[in-house]
Amino acid sequence: MSDRRITALLAIAAVLASGCASPETPKASPMASAVAFEDPWARAAEMGMTAVFGTLANTGDRDVRLVGGDSPAAGHVEIHEIATDNGASVMRPKEGGIMIAAGGTHELAPGGDHLMLMDLRQALQPGTDVAVTLTFEDGSTLPVNAQVRDFAGGNEEYSPGGHQHG
Repeated sequence: MSDRRITALLAIAAVLASGCASPETPKASPMASAVAFEDPWARAAEMGMTAVFGTLANTGDRDVRLVGGDSPAAGHVEIHEIATDNGASVMRPKEGGIMIAAGGTHELAPGGDHLMLMDLRQALQPGTDVAVTLTFEDGSTLPVNAQVRDFAGGNEEYSPGGHQHG
């Protein structure tokens, strides 16, 4: 058999073999890679707990879900909401986290959804930054720095046992 024939047979075999291979399923990108946390800021606090606010923007083409967070400044981070219970505004953990629609935004604001930095390990002084890492449903994370601001708020009480708002 000539070298030309062998080369041609090998080329045909390669084409046939590649046609039998199953195509790879495209792997979805991490949820955190599609999210921007715009204007993140935290309420100044000496101790206890405080909140982080800003706007979560999903620039991707699929919904993403924020399920938690972490911060070296706090013992733990929870996602909270303000809801009405028997006519009173109460702060409580937000079950299921926060879903941000594809191409959409979700505001974290005083009197609404927010991230709670609980069991503060240090005072958060106005003009400084606090590091917070957001955790998404797929396990991906987004590190952010929130500017600490002096903010009186809407009579919210971010202190141990202070889960009721007036």
